[in-house]
Amino acid sequence: MTIRLIFIALICFTLTAKAVEVQNLYETSLTVSDKSRATRAKASQQALLKVLQKLTGKADDFSHSAIQSSLRRISDYMLRYEYYDMQGATKIKVEFEPGKVEELVRGAGLPLWGNRRPMIAIWIVIEDNFQRDFVTQESYPQLERLIYDTADEWGVPVVVPLMDLVDRSNVSIAEVWGNFSNEVEAASRRYEAERVITARLFQPPHTSSWQLDWRYTDAELFEPEQYVGDKQQVIIDMINYVSSTLAQQYVIDPNQTQDVHRTVITVDQLLSFADVEHARRRLLSMSTVMDVDVIYRAKTAVKFAIEHTSTVSDLRKTIGLEQSFKIFVDPRAYYQIADDGNLKYNWVGR
Repeated sequence: MTIRLIFIALICFTLTAKAVEVQNLYETSLTVSDKSRATRAKASQQALLKVLQKLTGKADDFSHSAIQSSLRRISDYMLRYEYYDMQGATKIKVEFEPGKVEELVRGAGLPLWGNRRPMIAIWIVIEDNFQRDFVTQESYPQLERLIYDTADEWGVPVVVPLMDLVDRSNVSIAEVWGNFSNEVEAASRRYEAERVITARLFQPPHTSSWQLDWRYTDAELFEPEQYVGDKQQVIIDMINYVSSTLAQQYVIDPNQTQDVHRTVITVDQLLSFADVEHARRRLLSMSTVMDVDVIYRAKTAVKFAIEHTSTVSDLRKTIGLEQSFKIFVDPRAYYQIADDGNLKYNWVGR
């Protein structure tokens, strides 16, 4: 019985994704030289391309005629803009109309990535002048800021651990340097991270270049990814690679979203009408969901009919990123068998 309970607990843990609802997908900020109309127009065009990068997981595939036309009519897509100063530089923040931008993405045949995305914890140790230390806001603020800024360009939620007393009591420099996964993964639960990266940054002997070795803690192969070059650039390369490949796992294929599909799912542990309504609203807030109706209720279990513009597989993927729903695991089953058709969930909170 003990082995059975442990096995069920492990299944529950692996099926629970800790996603973040990204708030700023339709806005971005850029540095401008002045506040003239011509400069604002050019900056707004660049801002739209950056927003498209966040939504599609692509950085350079915007040659479609619809996108080129939108750049010439940039004001049709803008919701608002504002100027502000940061560290002596003038910045402009441009926000776009979500519905119009999503319509543009679909019209251009590009994939669309929803606003619920997995949190990535990034642990980096740097060796500088024969001393090793964690990259944090206190020790290497520019590198830490670079990680956040680069990930923000993709709309990917990341966290660089604080390395306060709690973190340092759980994870040592040697454990990150050597990618001791168990300790790092356990410490990453504090940040509700779904994926965890360990990295080491150093200068190989007799060279002015920097080398960055990194890997996911749950990678099947121990061999890390490796970049060599400028200190800042190798970090940018890592974040770009992580973000673009992550996007490919979750984007919705535009070739499979032309028709509206109707899928019924069951959600248990809805103890009140308020829970039912909260669950319905969470489902309705998902990017490919058009409508949600309650079609049956028995005690704490409710069947929802969902109209959506994605495949059932993509719908499951999106729900799986939502912390409020957990895939149902039958406690009576001795073995838990993965089932792509499993559309039964437990409600675990608002």
